[in-house]
Amino acid sequence: MTPLAASGGTDPGRFSGRGVLRRIGRIGRRVGPGRLLAGGLLVLLLLVRITDPPAVEALRLRTFDAMQALAPRVPPAERPVAIVDVDEASLGEFGQWPWTRTRLAAICRALQEAGAALVAFDIVFSEPDRLSPPLLARTVPNLSEAARADLRAQPDSDAVFAAAIGRMPVVLGQTATTTPVAWTGDGPPPQTGTAVVGTHPDPETALVAFPGLVRNLPVLERAAAGRGVFTISPERDGVVRRVPLVLRAGGTVVPTLALDILRVATGADTLLIRTDEAGVVSLRLPDLTVPTDPRGQIWVRFGPHDPGLYVSARDVLNGTVPPGRFRDRIVLVGTSSVGLLDNRTTPLDRAMPGVEVHAQLLENLLTGTTLTVPNEAVLIAVGATAAASLAIILVAPILGALGLLLFGAVVAALFVVASWHLFSGHGILFDATYPLLATSLVYLTLVFTNYFREQAGRRRIRLAFGRYLSPDLVEQLALSPEPLRLGGVEQRLTIMFSDVRGFTTIAEFYKTDPAGLTALMNRFLTPLTNAILDRKGTIDKYMGDAIMAFWNAPLPNAEHEAHAAAAALDMLARMDALNAARRTEAESGGHPVLPLDVGIGINTGDCVVGNMGSDLRFDYSVLGDPVNVASRLEGQSKFYGVKIVLGEPTAQAIRDRFPVLEIDLLQVKGKTEPVALFTLVGDEAFRRSERFGQLAARHAGMIAAYRARHWDETEAAAQACRALAVGLRIDGLYALYAERAEAFRREPPPEGWNGVTVATTK
Repeated sequence: MTPLAASGGTDPGRFSGRGVLRRIGRIGRRVGPGRLLAGGLLVLLLLVRITDPPAVEALRLRTFDAMQALAPRVPPAERPVAIVDVDEASLGEFGQWPWTRTRLAAICRALQEAGAALVAFDIVFSEPDRLSPPLLARTVPNLSEAARADLRAQPDSDAVFAAAIGRMPVVLGQTATTTPVAWTGDGPPPQTGTAVVGTHPDPETALVAFPGLVRNLPVLERAAAGRGVFTISPERDGVVRRVPLVLRAGGTVVPTLALDILRVATGADTLLIRTDEAGVVSLRLPDLTVPTDPRGQIWVRFGPHDPGLYVSARDVLNGTVPPGRFRDRIVLVGTSSVGLLDNRTTPLDRAMPGVEVHAQLLENLLTGTTLTVPNEAVLIAVGATAAASLAIILVAPILGALGLLLFGAVVAALFVVASWHLFSGHGILFDATYPLLATSLVYLTLVFTNYFREQAGRRRIRLAFGRYLSPDLVEQLALSPEPLRLGGVEQRLTIMFSDVRGFTTIAEFYKTDPAGLTALMNRFLTPLTNAILDRKGTIDKYMGDAIMAFWNAPLPNAEHEAHAAAAALDMLARMDALNAARRTEAESGGHPVLPLDVGIGINTGDCVVGNMGSDLRFDYSVLGDPVNVASRLEGQSKFYGVKIVLGEPTAQAIRDRFPVLEIDLLQVKGKTEPVALFTLVGDEAFRRSERFGQLAARHAGMIAAYRARHWDETEAAAQACRALAVGLRIDGLYALYAERAEAFRREPPPEGWNGVTVATTK
């Protein structure tokens, strides 16, 4: 004995691998497998939110879209912005785009005279006007020298446009590109000044960046009071939700169109960019500070497309705009024409003109209605997810199933209310979807863990009693361990009986091969069973070569008659396929084959369905008179020479969908009242065919002539129906009516005969 062991010291085994596993097992039993699993899932979910994969971001963005759709931005009563729209009407009157710059100069002069505070173009003029007279003098062929001289003497269109721009505050648009673009002017291009204040070592690296910047013609750039980039980059799903206010394009920091409009409107020369370690924090102009995300972007709170913002450029040029429409307003010149391809998808509209996106952004900035996402959004989401999920994990064993459900509902409601309050009251976008999803998954993990524990208990019951009870009873006992009771409920059901005709002859053929007979039975019972189960039927029992089935129990089935009819047709089709396969096998093997033929009876009515039997043994089955009638109908299929016999309730329920023909009025054995018999001769497509229409009319005439004792007409109609029914497998029915007509012609039925046939066998 070692000194340590002799003195009662610590057992070295506790530090071995087996000892660690035992300790983990004790902790697991104390905490519970469900809580351990839920805790592990929570850690994984928190890591997912921190990494923020595209699927999580897409869910968050869709939720923000839904909030905007529920509470879109309400425009101010006095609109600070208006849009001059180069719309379809303008293009129709003044010709295709691009227009000559003299016409754009005319728009500038008209807006100046109308009292516009500032004009901005959501258009870039990077190339000379192709319609400028001096340019035409150089490029148009076959002009006389006098005409060329006259064109050269006229003013350059771009110079006219530049002069109009220089007479009032005008901001020109620029566009960012994915390829570098060279500046064509002399000297450096005009540029808005920027100043950076903050702790970020290189804020330009945080901005949205493009390699190139397409500027306007130098003469226009120098004449303009400002220049801003109108490029709008949507999210991954193509929706515009946030736009940059500053970006890096062509190697320099440039403002976007909306921001430079505000800079010119406030008279500022420089943009102040405030940063921190993460990137951009805000942008500053006199009397205006705009918080942004670290990339210099802001979230736009959209309103729906607003036609009230627009004035057609045609009306501006024609001087038909109401006085005061543009006074003291910022006027954006752009296009809504579909052919000019400047439409954007927003959370509220699938095709909002890009110029209106800039207009709504301007109104956001001027009225302080932009949306914000806190830079700490990830930490907030992670903290909220962890707090709610841990609370659910801790209280789960205490509250029970109902209490836990109510607690989870309260947590979910708090998330939703907080998210909506922050959005509607403060313009803050708080992501409640991920905390909701994560806590729901944690909750479901706890629920399903309990469920699997219950399932394990049920498996133990099945193992314990499976050798002594039928599988059905074992399953019921596992689901409801309390003692099973006898009894049933009344339910309207459709019942089917099917039987193989001539099975005695087939069995005689296999009298020396009982195993072969068993294999044959399995071979035809399997497809018949599958046809029933595929149409939501319930197999009641097998009776040798016969099958009893029903529909509308134990699960409700609103179309139980139609499903039974479809199953019957499928059973015939599967039997045809089986017979074809057996014929092929017989031909290759050189032995005879007996074809299998099946008769089917279907009836509908109120029955009692449930556990039937004795205290010692019972089965889930169905009882009632409609069951007996269905059995009798199947027995009559051979007598009438048809494959399927329907009771009147079934036929009436499906006759508008399936091709149904009346067979006869029959008083079945053991019954005092006759029942109408019908047969099913095809599927729903055949019901709509012209051929069935003709057959149904001649068939009805045959039945009417038969009951009116017109035997010649009955026989003639039977022959005509037989010609129309080729391939429908009801020849025997028309042969029967022809024989009846011949027999009654020789020996008429007694007085008082009402056309009812009395069955002598079941």
